[in-house]
Amino acid sequence: MNPIEDQRWLFQSERRLNLSPALAAPKRGSCVALRRLRARGAVRLSVPTRCARNVAGTPAAKPYALTDSSPSDLPADTNAADVGTDPTGSVATEVERALGYRFNNPALLETAFTHRSYCAEHPQVESNERLEFLGDSVLGLAITLELYARFPDRPEGSLAKMRASIVNAESLAAWGDRLGIGAALRLGRGEERSGGRLKESIISDAVEAVIGAMYLDGGFQPARTFVLQGLSEQVHEAGQGPGAHDYKTRLQELAAREWGAVPEYRVKGSGPDHERHYVATVDVAGLLSGTGTGPSKKRAQQRAAAQACRHYRDLADSGEFA
Repeated sequence: MNPIEDQRWLFQSERRLNLSPALAAPKRGSCVALRRLRARGAVRLSVPTRCARNVAGTPAAKPYALTDSSPSDLPADTNAADVGTDPTGSVATEVERALGYRFNNPALLETAFTHRSYCAEHPQVESNERLEFLGDSVLGLAITLELYARFPDRPEGSLAKMRASIVNAESLAAWGDRLGIGAALRLGRGEERSGGRLKESIISDAVEAVIGAMYLDGGFQPARTFVLQGLSEQVHEAGQGPGAHDYKTRLQELAAREWGAVPEYRVKGSGPDHERHYVATVDVAGLLSGTGTGPSKKRAQQRAAAQACRHYRDLADSGEFA
């Protein structure tokens, strides 16, 4: 193929799969790099594929699915920085284990962890904002399909409220905390100093970016499975009606019913006045405990109570409280 035919072939492959033009349009320079790598046998392409700017910023071939390739397989003139090496790589691997999914193209996961503040200091690097945009739609579709199938008698208005109670920054950030996503984020120095790894908005956006990356890497099914596993409790509670997410009340009722006790909360704040961050802990008679973080005391206490409720459920399931 000549360069024009090669570029047209890549573009048409994406159009056949109904990807948006913004995702499908390849970069001419990256197509040249793709042909060079393909000619030397460094990569084998699995359709769908496209050219994209890699996480290190140098135009290079980054297909959605790469197989049988590693840094040692790359051409000798390929810069080591082009393969997405990063100090947070080992942490990202731990998060990948927590996700329960191994990426065929790890560069997608690295991009999902890249906050725009990092890109401001490294202009050649792509941020996770496009993946977040995509992941938001995949997440919404997965939850909508689940609610539609699980609650066939609920009207549209009720389903919409249920979805809103599940898909929000608070629930996504809490999920991201459980996955350890904050530790894997690539942040700019300023954002790092201001506690960006603990910010609800940054973590929730990164969760959506991870969902988008998973969709591009493996399709809708693994992304859907990931979403339903991660938000299964929220989906269940949404069907119970209003008040199901008031974990402080639920924990208080549980403590009174089981042990005649009252939950004891401790809250510690940090950061400047305009960006306060709180860590709350709760203890119930030395039998249950939980920890939660958030931008407000109330939010942190709710998350701590939610963790304590999950702790009780786990112990009850194991027969310890039988």
